[in-house]
Amino acid sequence: MAGSADSYAIPDDDALIERALEEASIPTLMMSMIHMSGDTSLLDGELKPLGAYINEYQGYMNEDDKATVRKQALEVIRNFREGGCRVPAVPSEDTIHKMMNFLVAQEVPRDYVPMLLEEMELDGKDQRSDAWGDEVSRQGREQHQVLVIGGGMSGVLAAVRLKEAGIPFVVLEKNPSVGGTWYENRYPGIRVDVGNHLYCYSFEPAHHWTQYFAQQPELQQYFEGVVDKYDLNDNFRLGLEVTSAEFDEALGTWRVSTSDSEGNSETFTANSVISAVGQLNRPKLPDIEGIESFKGQYCHTAAWDSSIDYSGKDVVVIGSGASAFQLVPAIVGDVDHLTIFQRSAPWMFENPIYHDNVPEGKKWCLEHLPFYARWFRFLLFWPACDGAYDAVLVDPDWPHQERSCNEINDMVYQMFSDYIQGQVGDDQELLAKVIPDYAPMGKRTLQDNGSWLAALKQENVDLITTSVTRVEENGVVDSEGEFYPADVILYATGFETDRFLWPMDIRGRGGRLLSQQWGLEPSAYLGITVPDFPNFYCMYGPGTNLAFGGSLIFNGECQMRYIMECIRSLIDSDGRQLEVKSEVHDDYQRRFREQHAKLIWEHSSIKSSFYQNAEGKVTLLWPWKILEMWQWTKQVNTDDYCYLPKEN
Repeated sequence: MAGSADSYAIPDDDALIERALEEASIPTLMMSMIHMSGDTSLLDGELKPLGAYINEYQGYMNEDDKATVRKQALEVIRNFREGGCRVPAVPSEDTIHKMMNFLVAQEVPRDYVPMLLEEMELDGKDQRSDAWGDEVSRQGREQHQVLVIGGGMSGVLAAVRLKEAGIPFVVLEKNPSVGGTWYENRYPGIRVDVGNHLYCYSFEPAHHWTQYFAQQPELQQYFEGVVDKYDLNDNFRLGLEVTSAEFDEALGTWRVSTSDSEGNSETFTANSVISAVGQLNRPKLPDIEGIESFKGQYCHTAAWDSSIDYSGKDVVVIGSGASAFQLVPAIVGDVDHLTIFQRSAPWMFENPIYHDNVPEGKKWCLEHLPFYARWFRFLLFWPACDGAYDAVLVDPDWPHQERSCNEINDMVYQMFSDYIQGQVGDDQELLAKVIPDYAPMGKRTLQDNGSWLAALKQENVDLITTSVTRVEENGVVDSEGEFYPADVILYATGFETDRFLWPMDIRGRGGRLLSQQWGLEPSAYLGITVPDFPNFYCMYGPGTNLAFGGSLIFNGECQMRYIMECIRSLIDSDGRQLEVKSEVHDDYQRRFREQHAKLIWEHSSIKSSFYQNAEGKVTLLWPWKILEMWQWTKQVNTDDYCYLPKEN
């Protein structure tokens, strides 16, 4: 393996270094020490992490051991600095594998190592890059125009990769800026649920995050910064919403129509279209009688109205899922009274650093110590990478199906229940409301630092488990006829998750309408390509969401690499149209359905969730391991596709 492209500079102030090491992740620091010194003997010593868990960065090491490592690290850093900050060659793959096992205190299976090496980029190479060389026709590239719908995380990623490959493209975004969900969602308390040092592009890691789980403004700034750094602004057309896309079979091109805020229309033509619109971008208001009769202020959390004044007011929040989980603790101290309507209690797990700032010492380590940031990313990634998969497999012979799906899942049930009960204490009425009545991990599991249940225990808060049946001028009425006054109503009621690409009108070969072809069960081969829709690709498409670990940015990078390989194969074949074969798609969808039937998200205890369609089938989630997504999207099997040659 080649040496790293990263460069490092260590300041002369030893006192500064000592202070920084006090806030370092010690297991991660030990990996950096090996890189700086070239000495792998640490891997065989008595000082070692004892385990790995999500958001646990110290490997359960005791304070004496951590202090000993810090002392050793200071000496290694001094020697590294005095030697001119020259990093020895990256260790062999076998040694790197041993370092992985050491860091997480468990055996990392060999078949994961290539994926993890690619993710970490220890050799300084972005292996997911599609910066094509002379092997791909320059004329073919320049003649293949691509249109990307959406300027969120996926759209910005697509723009970076298309520019690297020398493909002409335009990104159409309905909002005034890039960022997607991180532009649109601005409700109080909103933050990411994946550690930020993982929730960033592998080729563009960020060390500046002020919190471990950053809030919306900082996330928005990150994506804007990537667009600026890669000089992509001229490729984005902002304030244009795509209304329709139609494939012209004679020309082998797509005609895409848009509308701006003033109703003006504009049409674009492209050889390929990439949908990067996401799954959670159309707010869903509940179908409740009288919503528009309310005389106070109201909005959906995903369409936040900044003019809303909830200070000192009676506020009703409808919903208790992920958005409410963040919103309620953020506003409870400002309202006069808060009424929360809960349809289903959420499972949660403990994350004490969920709202914490990243210490300055840790930022220093991320920026200055060789490979520290790369190994810290691995430390975040591995505990969330397929480790929980066995907990979501349904054991049909398990006797406690009403609360769990297998023995491991039942241990999760007990752990989560104990955590919740430990916060609620002796309040049996509240405990009955907040212990979910379904198997853990069957719906979206939330991270908690104690703020949610602390809010529910406030004297000015009521948690209501009946449903709202009617909205009146000055409040709401529940299913038992009880009236609840409100000055403000906040709808934390989710998204139109089962209406992929809605409300766009997408028509493929023969004028086929995508929404009709999909019906209740949207599907795409690998979540990316669809029969009868040539040269049309989905990012974050059907069946690609995550529910038990990983990062959607990792998924997006896998999907975009696959899309670039599809475009490359189309250019190489001198073809005009590339379309997945129906039998390939249908076989994939059969396996998709068979796998989901074995998993918790269609378990008997899950009566309804936004993962499911009206028939109870899961259409949103990836049902296999993350490793399999990486393996299956690494290259294109051209036998899976039909290629229609250009006409002379």
